[in-house]
Order: sequence, then C-alpha cells, then structure tokens
Amino acid sequence: MTFRTIIYTCILSFLLSSCSNEQLKSLEALPTAIGSTNEIVIVADQNVWDGPVGDSLRYYFESPYLILPQPEPIFDLRHFTMEELQKEPLRKQLRTYMLLGDLQDDSSVASNEIKQDLRSENIRRAKEDNTFSSTAGRNKWANGQLLVYLFGYGQEALINNIRKNYPVIAQKVKNFDRSQIEASAYAMGENAVNTNKLKTDLGFSLKMPRDFKIAIEDGNFQWYRKETRSASCNIMLYKIPYTDKAQLSKEGIKNIRNELGKNYITTDIEGAYMRINDVDLPMFVENIKLNGQFGIEARGIWDIENDFMGGPFISYIVLNPKTNELIFMDGFVHAPGKEKRDFMQQLEFIFKSLKF
Repeated sequence: MTFRTIIYTCILSFLLSSCSNEQLKSLEALPTAIGSTNEIVIVADQNVWDGPVGDSLRYYFESPYLILPQPEPIFDLRHFTMEELQKEPLRKQLRTYMLLGDLQDDSSVASNEIKQDLRSENIRRAKEDNTFSSTAGRNKWANGQLLVYLFGYGQEALINNIRKNYPVIAQKVKNFDRSQIEASAYAMGENAVNTNKLKTDLGFSLKMPRDFKIAIEDGNFQWYRKETRSASCNIMLYKIPYTDKAQLSKEGIKNIRNELGKNYITTDIEGAYMRINDVDLPMFVENIKLNGQFGIEARGIWDIENDFMGGPFISYIVLNPKTNELIFMDGFVHAPGKEKRDFMQQLEFIFKSLKF
C-alpha cells in the first residue's frame, strides 16, 4: 500500500466516522421503486383510514372507471400505517404513495412524518392558508417514486381537502403512470410495417404495437387484433369524408360504430353482429382535442346481437382539416371474467399517438 493510499484511507475513515447515521444512510444507493399501474399506497393512521376521512378518500379515488361492464375502480388503494411501513422495508419501495394526515393531531405518526418532510415554513403556510393543502415529492424511499402529501388542520378540513384536490392528484398520478402504460402497450415493440401502412392507406400516423395483427382490410377500413390467453384487444380504423356537422355528434359516432359492427364484427352464429348496448349502461360522449385536433370521444359497452358476448369500448372521431376527412378510431376488449381497465388504458394510449 502506497503512502498516498494510506492518506486517502485515513481521510475517508475520518469523514465516515464524523457522519451521523442519517447522513450515512443518505449516502446509500436508493433501490428502484416497484409496483403496479393505477395503485396508490395510502399512508395514514388507522383511525383516520377507518373513519370519515378514509370513507371520503375511497369515495373519490375508488370511484368507477368509465365505463366497464363490471365496476372497476379508477385507482387501486392499499393502506399502511407508518408503523407497518417501518416494520417491512419492502413496503417503502412501491411506486406511488399518498401521505394523509390531520396536522392538528400532534400524536399522529403519519402527520408527524408529513411535518418532517414539509418542514416548518410549509407547515406554517398550511395553517395560515387553507388553499395550501397538498404538495408532491419524489424518491423518498426509492428511485422512480411519487409521493403526494394531502393534509389539513382538523378532520373536517381534511375531508374538504380530499374533495378539492382529487382532480389534480388523480391527473398527477395518471401522468406519472404514463410510462408504465406505454411500456405495457408496446411490450413487444412497434409494428413499423403497420404504422407505415396506415400512413399510406388512411393518411394518418398511429404508433401500432407489434403484437396487433391485421384481421380485416377493406378499402378505408382496417381491423387489428391482439389475442392472448386472458383477452382479445381490438382496434378498428376507418376514414370517411366530412360532409355534415351531425357526424361530429353523439348520434354520429354511434351510427358509424354500429354500422362497422354490423358489417364486420360477427360470430359463428347466423345473424350475429356487434352493436352498442346503451340500454344496460349509458354511452358517455364528450368533445376533446386529440393532439390539437377537434374530435369526439365515446365510452360505453358493446354486445353481440343473437349471441352472448360483450365488453367495453372507446371510440374517437377526429377531423383532419387538411383533407376534410373524418378519422374514426375504436378500441374494444373481450375478456370474460377478467378485469379490463388496464387493457382499455393501453388502447387509449395507442390512440393518443395519432398524427396527421
């Protein structure tokens, strides 16, 4: 060992011996966060989770995902107390957390954790300014981690803050999950051949996953399918001239989908065809902008006339102002007995890659 090495070793030993346990811990490499899309781990005291605050939280964050044949929540919630997190270190390595606390309760372990993370100036601000009731952080216990802090002074204030902050927090979590949804949708990569085929045949670009295979091609209509053991995921694409404003309406998008279902989607039973079922559940429609272009989005359920099949769908009709044409895009899933929310999110992600 050289003299220089001995000197460096002594200096390093001195520095490490001078560090506190917290400082040494901060030098350790953080693990990579793990966990599922749409999952939020709620960190709250047991009495908060079991009481009216927990009821309010579940009312908003576990509300039904629009629209599925059997109800599935927008988010999957898991609850741990701070004590439970401390007992099992792996529970600190999940992706998305919400720390929920009544800052008025000085005996609350969860609230004291929030106070420690937010620091005194933000705690003072929360007490004086009732509009400051939520904030976010990253990578507290693992890399690739989102933490949302939701707080209030008193349980009534906390309940009001849950209601007030739900839209912003929900969007923040959805944005955070986008990379995972994309990874699932394109797990096998992109099918460049089909992507280029759409440009040539229908005049627009859609990033098509490799595991979707073309099932029917008929002029301005194309149907792609992905078949797995658990589900059949489908994409219908159609181009038509824009002739009337009525095409960009609830009835317009319904007529197009029912027409395509009757012409192309059938089973082995004679007289069977796909249709929108807006009797058992309503079809929800709203105006949207998709990559800057005006369009209509519809969500609902489909079934097969004269047969026993059904599932959810999401449809878009978008105006291409350069060609004065309408692009109809539809994704539907058939997965009997399986949860369908994640499949629908992947289809929605694919459609949002639309470019003219």
